[in-house]
Amino acid sequence: MGDKLTIKQTQKWANKLATAQRAKNKKRVKAIHAKIKNTRLDLIHKFTTKLVKDNSLIVVGEVKSRSFTNSMTKLAKSTYDAGWFELKRQLEYKCKHAGCQFEIVNESYTTQTCSCCLKISDSSPRGRAGLRIRGWRCAECGTWHDRDMNAAKNILAVGLDRLAVGIPSVSRGEEVKD
Repeated sequence: MGDKLTIKQTQKWANKLATAQRAKNKKRVKAIHAKIKNTRLDLIHKFTTKLVKDNSLIVVGEVKSRSFTNSMTKLAKSTYDAGWFELKRQLEYKCKHAGCQFEIVNESYTTQTCSCCLKISDSSPRGRAGLRIRGWRCAECGTWHDRDMNAAKNILAVGLDRLAVGIPSVSRGEEVKD
């Protein structure tokens, strides 16, 4: 645990895209969109390949990206840029072919729950307004958390708990048979 996928390389094309759109240069706009898509796919492929190669279990949260993309806001743009669906899709098929176990778990409250004391304190980030908060200190135990790494630790713990009690893997609504 500790690797983060960064898609910032696609953001360097944002200014060029805006310029081409203002100039109404449809051919250039199409080419830039293709470059962004290909760059994102390449980064996701490299990241997922490394994850599957380095791990025997991968646990991801069930991200409902539609709830973030209902309106065209900055949050919606960053959600689309992240390519969450593609990331999960690639992890799922690569794990299947590599013999790596892949689990999807409910990620509710994973950013708010302290991964050390397992409490939701008053200092933890809440709701959409809390999405801007990238780090926080637990009021209960005093531990400093990076929001994403804390959520990753909690998601892994949920996945490990499921395996320990024998809850079957569920992927896309179907039970995986042994």
